[in-house]
Amino acid sequence: MIRPPVIRRKSTPKEEVPSPASAPVKGDQALVKSINRIALLRLLREHAGISRAGLSERSGLTRSTVSLLIKELIDEGWLVESDAFVTGTVGRRPTPLKLAGKDMVLLGVDLSPDSVQVVATSIHGEIIEASQAALRSKDPDEACHQLVEMSTALSSKMAHGGLRLLGIGVGLHGPVDKRSGMLEFAPNIGWRHVEIGRRLGAELAQAGLADVPVYYHNEADLAAVGETEFCERPVDDPLVYVSCGVGVGSGIILNHALFTGASGSAGEIGHTTLVIEGQPCSCGRLGCAEAYIGLKAIAAAAGCFQDDVIDRRALRARMSSRDPATRAAFAKAGTYLGVLLQNAWTTFNPQVIVLGGETVTLGGDTLLDAATEVLSRYAERAGLTAPVVKTARYSDLATAVGGAAYALHAMLNPHQPALHSQYVPT
Repeated sequence: MIRPPVIRRKSTPKEEVPSPASAPVKGDQALVKSINRIALLRLLREHAGISRAGLSERSGLTRSTVSLLIKELIDEGWLVESDAFVTGTVGRRPTPLKLAGKDMVLLGVDLSPDSVQVVATSIHGEIIEASQAALRSKDPDEACHQLVEMSTALSSKMAHGGLRLLGIGVGLHGPVDKRSGMLEFAPNIGWRHVEIGRRLGAELAQAGLADVPVYYHNEADLAAVGETEFCERPVDDPLVYVSCGVGVGSGIILNHALFTGASGSAGEIGHTTLVIEGQPCSCGRLGCAEAYIGLKAIAAAAGCFQDDVIDRRALRARMSSRDPATRAAFAKAGTYLGVLLQNAWTTFNPQVIVLGGETVTLGGDTLLDAATEVLSRYAERAGLTAPVVKTARYSDLATAVGGAAYALHAMLNPHQPALHSQYVPT
């Protein structure tokens, strides 16, 4: 398994401090080897079908080093050789290489305010299996127990099928402080300052998964990673993923990395103000985007919200029957969403804006047409071309699949510390 390496250095007396060139630290060779393996895997993700010679040229590694590392990666199941292709020159034909991920599996989890989704994917983003259940309790300990219980059941099933678990990524519906790993605030589930890492660690240890790398972060951030990690190359960059469900948030990919801000809460656009002194929001403020675009607001306007419970079945049925009041509720939310997209566009100037979440699925074209019409009007008035707006590749599974993608991305990009909200067993 490829993991970010850890170096432990022994202290030396002050008069004997060696220079970096004269006295290499113990473990340097393992570190360099790990870095080189990761570099080759990343190159193969960007350039599928590249040969050993091509890898040597692009990486700067010698051909002998590349050949040795490629042999290891093939033996471990990471890579596979394709048929050699004709170049028109004399000599041995180059053998194309590509990622295989044989017998490997990733798990992704979406811990939402009212449900838990768990998916198993290949390293290419192919969904192997998925499960979903209503959240039994909003108590953090109980919720983490259910999360791990469902993850363990699916990982056991994958293991019985001969698959090796590489890592788990968990999406949380609130900002995670990347310095402390603390879930800062999740208003729709009623959590504030929750130590998710400690809880997950204890549950995973009891489930026999203590050695599996586990990453957790904001759900929209993970979904954004899923859109760029599991896609054709080149990726759309910058990219803004807008999550529309009970809550509203965004994940931002900028210069091939997840932009999380100083503490990890960048992208909380659901709590930007759309209407001054407007409707109350779950966060305690007035006029937030979530108060107009969130699914609770839409359900209330459609008459499908009572005792703090969304009647999703009724919403779905009314949209299917083209009920005027329900369609009007989604269209109005779409108008506000268009304003929010315009704000995201002018702030981040993305190539693509991706819309995902259950509100997008339920609202369909009624929501999307209203949103894109507003965005287009803003663009026309400014004499500009609006960014492309797409729906999420994995629909309602975007966050869970993004969790799986996040685990792989963290393994292959250990130089990006913003992605390492990782529980480390102690």
